[in-house]
Amino acid sequence: MKPLPVELDSLACERDQRELFASLSLRLEPGELLQVAGPNGSGKTSLLRIMAGLLPPSAGDMRYGGESVFRGAGRESWRQQRLYIGHAPAVKGALSAEENLAWLCALSRPVENDRIWHALEQVGLRGFEDIPCHNLSAGQQRRVALARLYLEQHPVWILDEPFTAIDKTGVAALESHILQHAQQGGLVIMTTHHGLEHLPGVRCLDLGQVN
Repeated sequence: MKPLPVELDSLACERDQRELFASLSLRLEPGELLQVAGPNGSGKTSLLRIMAGLLPPSAGDMRYGGESVFRGAGRESWRQQRLYIGHAPAVKGALSAEENLAWLCALSRPVENDRIWHALEQVGLRGFEDIPCHNLSAGQQRRVALARLYLEQHPVWILDEPFTAIDKTGVAALESHILQHAQQGGLVIMTTHHGLEHLPGVRCLDLGQVN
């Protein structure tokens, strides 16, 4: 399923009585890969959380296919279209990698175990399916979260620092998968300190330059 256009209209964010950004307007089309950049404290994570529908803006609106994602039917529709993976891996330590993915996917649509095993293989965790996540390294826990990119069929990906704690092999594989999603018509919005200049068609939004 290809996404519809995403429009930010005079979006603003205020945290602790401090304005992070204001009057942010742009339009994203299917097939785009947007990197949100800026200095620490400029509001990168806050913007992604707003776009994911997890944090209300202090002003402005965001529309998906022309319909606001912050109210009414548009809010639930947007949640079904986007996959958000935050900076923290958000996995439960007492559950295995397989159990975590089964639980996370069941929030939208259950998946079969063989698909979970295949996704874990794609992120280099085949053989770790039944190990409790508190016994995995930080990088391995991150890979469990990223395995959702191989499981859930959301046209829009919102990713906060997806390359954190990932080794070179994992970074290359993740870059390829993200690029493939965009080239197939998906939309990717992400923050990262990892350089993406070598990837074709990357668009950059620098919050340090947003008034």
